Amino acid sequence: MLSGFYPFSPNFKSWQIITHMFMHAPFRETGGFMHILFNMLTLWSFGPILEQSLGAKKYLILYFVSGLGAFFLFNAWNFVEVQQVSNELQQLGFNVNAYLSGVGTQYIGNPESIIQQEGLVASLNKIMRTPMVGASGAIFGVVTAFATLYPDSKIMMMFIPIPMKVKYLMPIVIVVSIYLGVSGNGGGIAHLAHVGGALIGWILARIWKKHLYRFN
Repeated sequence: MLSGFYPFSPNFKSWQIITHMFMHAPFRETGGFMHILFNMLTLWSFGPILEQSLGAKKYLILYFVSGLGAFFLFNAWNFVEVQQVSNELQQLGFNVNAYLSGVGTQYIGNPESIIQQEGLVASLNKIMRTPMVGASGAIFGVVTAFATLYPDSKIMMMFIPIPMKVKYLMPIVIVVSIYLGVSGNGGGIAHLAHVGGALIGWILARIWKKHLYRFN
């Protein structure tokens, strides 16, 4: 009930747009306990600096709006994929509208066509029934805002044991996330949600950066 489903899924509820940020996948699944531990460590590392620079109100806006950006970009890509799958099914004679309305599954055509339809329906079901959970999108917004405000700061990540300026590291992370999200090689991680959060973090930081020292 609190995880974030695709907005056109029968499992979607309006409050999930917010509540998904406070959910986490079962620890036995991708990343497990280390995923949430890394997320919270990242938030603890970058958050206090931004809160001090921006003020509590702007920092809160940054976090939540980045989480919203993550949800909407991830599901915008889901929408593109649903349209592609639906078009392929319709070309095979499958009644997608009836299926999505809950009428049932009625495959038609020769055995080869039916096998194709079954695979496409499985892809459609995966999008409709797989929820998005976690704080990663909001945290990507926080880290990207930090990179925008303090581009020459050097940080060191666990898998890159060499200090790098954040203005060089973040673009690499974003490009990799886009590739993994679009290619479908994400391994159960919503990489495009990370990109959505990062985009919002960058936009807000660019807006606030012009007035940061004037206000503080």
